Amino acid sequence: MLGTIVNSLAIIVGGLVGFFFKNVISKKLSESLLKASAMAVLAVGIKLTLQGDNLTLLIVSLIIGTFIGELIDIESKLDNLGIAIENKIKNKESNITQGFVSCTLVFCVGSMAIVGSIQSGLTGNHEILFSKALLDGIISVTMAVSMGIGVVFSSISVFIYQGTITLLAQFLQTILNDIVVNEMTSIGGILIMVISLNFLEIKRIKVGNMLPAIFIPIIYYMIF
Repeated sequence: MLGTIVNSLAIIVGGLVGFFFKNVISKKLSESLLKASAMAVLAVGIKLTLQGDNLTLLIVSLIIGTFIGELIDIESKLDNLGIAIENKIKNKESNITQGFVSCTLVFCVGSMAIVGSIQSGLTGNHEILFSKALLDGIISVTMAVSMGIGVVFSSISVFIYQGTITLLAQFLQTILNDIVVNEMTSIGGILIMVISLNFLEIKRIKVGNMLPAIFIPIIYYMIF
C-alpha cells in the first residue's frame, strides 16, 4: 500500500500548493494553465489509446460500458459525493465538485493506476506508483489553481481505487495479462481524451458513466 499512500499524499500536497498560491496567479493565466493541462491530458490519452490492437473490442467495450454506466449513473454519484463534500466544508466560492470529479477520473483512469497497483501488491515494488505520484502531484498543482480545493479530495478516490486493486492483486494476476492490460489501457486512453474535451469546454460528456468500459476486456478474454 506504500505506493498508493505516496500517490495520494502527492495529490494532496500538489492540490494544496495550487490552491494556496492561486491568488498570486491571474485569472487569465489560470485559464491558460487549465487549457495547457487539458492539451497535456489529451496527448496522454492519445498515447495510451494506441497501445490496444483490437479496435472492435474497443468499440464494443465503450458501447456496453457506457450502457451499464448510464444505468448505474456513476457520474451523478460522483457529483453527489462532491456536493456532499462541498456542503460539509461550506465552501461556496470554489467548485469542489468539478475539481473532485474531474481529477478523480484523470488520476484513476489509466494503465499506471492499474499496473502500478498490481505490481505493488504482488512484488512490493512501488516504482510505477512513485512515478505516477510525481506526475499526479504536478497535475494537481495546475488543476487546483483553476478548480480549487476539490482537487485535494480526489486523493480519497485514488486511495480507495488503487488500494483495492493492490489488495486484490494476487487474484487479478491470473486475469490481467499483457494483452488484457493493453486493451484496458487503450479504452482508458479514450476516456482520458474525453476528459480533456471537458476541460476545454468543447462539450460536456459524462465520462464517469463510461468507466465500466475499461473492465469489459476482462470479461471478453475470460470468455473467449
